[in-house]
Amino acid sequence: MDTRITFKFTKTGSMKYISHLDLMRLFTRAFRRADLPLKITAGFNPHPKLSITKALKLGVEGFNQEASVLLKTALSPQEFASRMEKQLPEGIKIEDAERNFY
Repeated sequence: MDTRITFKFTKTGSMKYISHLDLMRLFTRAFRRADLPLKITAGFNPHPKLSITKALKLGVEGFNQEASVLLKTALSPQEFASRMEKQLPEGIKIEDAERNFY
């Protein structure tokens, strides 16, 4: 059963100078390093099903930014957050996570 994890994160400090596209790449790499069971798109250029709600301008700090990722198997929000915290650089922090089934 596919599971969507919706999480809130902050982007502060020197990470405020990272672009939206680079932030997407950062999360993708962190997901893989955290060994999460990612749901991958089909097609010529497969990538994780990740969505960041709002793109921030370069140089702007973000608090309570929302994003979601689709996983192949169920994972508790606490385990998701703890795995991700170990892989994220200073300035990016997972604040909250919740699980949605569909």
